[in-house]
Amino acid sequence: MAIEESENGREDMLIDGQKHGNVAVPDEFNVNYLKLYYAKLFPYADMFKWMSYGNDGKHPACDKYYIGRREFSFTLENDIYVRYQSFNNVVQFENSIKEKCPFKIDIGPVYSVDPAKKNAYAQSGDNVFTPVERELIFDIDISDYDDVRYCCSGADVCLECWPLMTIAIKVIDTALRDDFGFKHILWVYSGRRGVHCWVCDGKARRLTNEQRAAIADYFRVYKGNENSSKKVSLTGPALHPFLVRSYSEVLERFFETRLLLSQNIFSTEDRYEKILEMIPDTSATSDLRGKWQTKRGSKEDINVVRWEQLKNTLQSGKYKAQGLRRCVEEIVFSFTYPRLDMEVSRHMNHLLKAPFCVHPKTGRVCVPIDPNHCDEFDPTAVPTLSQLFEELNMGGTRAYDDNEWDRTSLGESISFFRSSFLQPLLKSCKEEMESSYNAKLQQSKSSLSW
Repeated sequence: MAIEESENGREDMLIDGQKHGNVAVPDEFNVNYLKLYYAKLFPYADMFKWMSYGNDGKHPACDKYYIGRREFSFTLENDIYVRYQSFNNVVQFENSIKEKCPFKIDIGPVYSVDPAKKNAYAQSGDNVFTPVERELIFDIDISDYDDVRYCCSGADVCLECWPLMTIAIKVIDTALRDDFGFKHILWVYSGRRGVHCWVCDGKARRLTNEQRAAIADYFRVYKGNENSSKKVSLTGPALHPFLVRSYSEVLERFFETRLLLSQNIFSTEDRYEKILEMIPDTSATSDLRGKWQTKRGSKEDINVVRWEQLKNTLQSGKYKAQGLRRCVEEIVFSFTYPRLDMEVSRHMNHLLKAPFCVHPKTGRVCVPIDPNHCDEFDPTAVPTLSQLFEELNMGGTRAYDDNEWDRTSLGESISFFRSSFLQPLLKSCKEEMESSYNAKLQQSKSSLSW
């Protein structure tokens, strides 16, 4: 691929001899801004250290071929995909990104062999090209909540519905740490409408597809499809402790103090009818409908009043339909529980967008989110390319070896990535490597002495 300047001054790309002009993109996303971002701000060294997991050192246990078996995928201008790329060192990684200026960078698994040479291995007849390691990943999009949010739809998001993503982070992060014992977890804003989660512990990266599917199913409560009136069915005599904890510590309070009011869930007939459809007792729904269709003046918010009426009705013991008491919890789960893209988590070979990419539809950087302070995260305040470009210009010229991002609003995100995620992760990788190496040495000595 090469870049040349056309007669009108616009830069066009030559890929395989074909010319591709710039596509229409928002003001916040500008190809020249993106080139500047890759030239001055993208954290190449940090990203490469992360993907190396300590194998870029001099310890005798290091696998020097490890990083060269990781797939990187670039999406270039005009949706041109370049898959199965690999890099042996950070210089190759940086030069390739600067040269190609990808609109998106995806990260795939570590394969058994160099993915760039997969065709050669395929011709050998042996099925040796297979994924052997990959972070456990989760992908959550706000557009999957369109049936329970009324402020936005599709890719649109605002501060009224974004807290649904905050709740997802709280529920999933707590379970990953407390129930599965994972420690090295990175949450990243997708740049537009959702969040991504990377679980990077060694035991997570080495999970089989079957084990990944089992973990994904652990989080699954949605059984219906988009046409089902009842998407959540909490069966059994008692809820799983994970669901009890999620409900009592996070979901119930969020639903009653935030979502109920921000989305006006009971404010109109078509909205409350959706909730009545989730109740399996026609007598109960008829009684509630009668109360809500009769207009009565009240100083309290109508959503709060109707929710309390629903709870009192279903928990009164007056109606005998099976599972009626559990229905209150099912409604809360339907509106608030995380909605995962299950297929992304189940399989090792799924690609996921790299942190610190720039979303081409918004121009926003995919920055990390601190799960301990996710309530404070504001997607509308995330740095954009044009904002970073202005901040760089305001800072004037500085010594070449200074960190450019320190004088931009991106600096805080990179500092968090390093101190809260990367450094503890690499320390753990080094300890695991040392422990494994010493165990092998001891085993070798034992066999020799025998």
